[in-house]
Amino acid sequence: MTWKLYLLECNNGAYYAGITNDLDARFAAHLAGKGARYTRANPPIKILASKPYPDRSSASVAEAQLKKLPRNKKLNFFESDQ
Repeated sequence: MTWKLYLLECNNGAYYAGITNDLDARFAAHLAGKGARYTRANPPIKILASKPYPDRSSASVAEAQLKKLPRNKKLNFFESDQ
């Protein structure tokens, strides 16, 4: 099963990062207010980027790396080989 790291843009202009094994269903959950607490308060507008990983563990490691980056470098993360 492939896992994906994803980056959303929220209605307040902020980015939200997460991992999932079904991006369409997870985005729908965020839109419906059933996703993360942050996206219930700040609904997402769109998916900015996603990147596949072979397992949940590697996706979680990548998510932690992404969240440590400054905002202006987050989109570039999806273009790298990390």
